[in-house]
Amino acid sequence: MGKSQETFGKKEVRKKNEKKRKDKEVKRAKKKSEGKSNFDDMIAYVDEFGMISSTPPDPDRKISVSTESIELKVTKNTSQNTPDFVRKGVVTNFNKSKGYGFIRDMKSGLSIFVHINSMLEPVKENDVVIFELGKGAKGPSAMKVKLFKEEA
Repeated sequence: MGKSQETFGKKEVRKKNEKKRKDKEVKRAKKKSEGKSNFDDMIAYVDEFGMISSTPPDPDRKISVSTESIELKVTKNTSQNTPDFVRKGVVTNFNKSKGYGFIRDMKSGLSIFVHINSMLEPVKENDVVIFELGKGAKGPSAMKVKLFKEEA
């Protein structure tokens, strides 16, 4: 049988692969001669301020915490723990043509957005209303708004 013909392109590819193999062996030998890296060189520490440091923490500054000082509790939902979603407030401004306005909450003093679609009764400025606090697209929003009527 005859010898297979090796073209110029095939020779170049073979030489390139042999060069890569030799370079890899040289790198491996160089790394081996330098010595193995130490695990302690790879460790990073975090200090009390949250900064990364290469030095270990000082054992003299260690704070010990007794297990008795840690409190573990399970809180039950009682009527005083549940948030009050029904609130009372004053309509500070309301634009009927645009269909929205704001209510000043009497408890927290916050200005809460109200839309005409969430009103059960028609209201005007300076009316005292009761409403449910809900979550709107851009923050707290008043829902189910109706006039506050004092019961005698």
